[in-house]
Amino acid sequence: MTITFTVPGKPEGKQRPRGTKSGRHYTPKKTVEYEKKVKACYVIQGGKHFEGAVFVGVTAYVAIPKSTTKKQRALIEAGKKLPEKKPDVDNILKIVLDALNGVAYDDDKQVTSSFPRKRYAYGDHKTECIVVTIREDSADDY
Repeated sequence: MTITFTVPGKPEGKQRPRGTKSGRHYTPKKTVEYEKKVKACYVIQGGKHFEGAVFVGVTAYVAIPKSTTKKQRALIEAGKKLPEKKPDVDNILKIVLDALNGVAYDDDKQVTSSFPRKRYAYGDHKTECIVVTIREDSADDY
């Protein structure tokens, strides 16, 4: 079974927990809201619950900066220049994995392999979004 779903809008990365002066820690509101959005998109777009090992592929499509020159844009559209800006690809993967805990799988410890990547939004993906693919993982896949 393979499920692919899209989270529209600007990709967000998992933010570090914040602390108060009294020593309490909390997750930033922006992270909590984005995790809710990922979860809702998964459920709405037909997400199922996986048992056992899973593979998670995440492709984040980010906007081409407005300050990009024509020469740089040509390199981007030729696939020769990739985004090297925030959010970090590992933080994007982490926010998706945490959001799907208890929904797509019992715990993200079930994720035995992943493939995160970041690309510019143009061509088939003209708007910013995250495309997530989840499937059962197997040692036979390698």
